[in-house]
Amino acid sequence: MKLLFLNGPNLNLLGQREPEIYGRFTLADIEAKVRERAAKFKAEVEFRQSNIEGELVNWIQEARGKFDVIVLNAASYTHTSVALRDAIAAVAIPTIEIHISNVHAREEFRHTSLIAAVCVGQIVGFGVDSYVLGVEAAFIVNGSQKFKK
Repeated sequence: MKLLFLNGPNLNLLGQREPEIYGRFTLADIEAKVRERAAKFKAEVEFRQSNIEGELVNWIQEARGKFDVIVLNAASYTHTSVALRDAIAAVAIPTIEIHISNVHAREEFRHTSLIAAVCVGQIVGFGVDSYVLGVEAAFIVNGSQKFKK
C-alpha cells in the first residue's frame, strides 16, 4: 500500500511553534515515527509539506493512480479551503483528516472543517500520535469494501 502524507501551512515550524499546543516534535521527527510504523505494515510512505494551498491541491490531483490513501493535515486550510475540499472529492482517493491538537476544543473558527465531508474520517487531539494513528486508519480504510470503488 502507498500512503501520501500531506502537511499544510506552518507545520514546517513544528518543534518551535506554540509547543504548549503542538509539542516539541519537528515534522522530521513525526515523519520518522510514521515511516517506522508504516514499515511494520510494509507500506510505502511519501511525506510532503507546503505553505501554499495550490501546491497541496496539485499534489492531491497528482496522487490519483499513485497512492491508495491520503493522510492530510491541512492545518489552517482545513477551515478555509474549498479548493482542497474539491480536490479531495475529485480524485476519489480515501482521505483521512488529521490534526495534532483537538481542534474542537480550541477557538470557535477551528470547529468547522471544510474538508471533513469529503474525508473518510478525522483523527484529532492525539499529538504526534495522530500521524501514527493515520497509518493505522489507512489500513482499515484500504481493507474496507465500504471505501473501495
